[in-house]
Amino acid sequence: MEFQIEKFENHTLIKVLEEKLDTHIAPTLKSELVLVSGNGEKNIILDLSNCRYCDSSGLSAILVANRLCKNSNGTFVLTGLNDAVERLITISQLDTVLNITGTIEEAQKTIKNVG
Repeated sequence: MEFQIEKFENHTLIKVLEEKLDTHIAPTLKSELVLVSGNGEKNIILDLSNCRYCDSSGLSAILVANRLCKNSNGTFVLTGLNDAVERLITISQLDTVLNITGTIEEAQKTIKNVG
């Protein structure tokens, strides 16, 4: 199993269980995101606390999630970044575009405050 998906009252939490968010699992993650969004979910939290590595396809999946939430007037929050993944996001200047929190609790508060 690559992901754990939990549905809450005002958001869906997707935990990536793999250590690498790369070409092997990014396409599956994109499919899951499209499915969740297609089911009417506007707010998505993506927890990467298990991820030690992310490549461009992983970033692409993260951006898909962000776009899907934006298009449905919802909120996308990225949480649980380790140093390597956070560096990649900063280098890609995605830290200026994405909502990023340290914990799932903070991410949930972000959604409540925005929503």
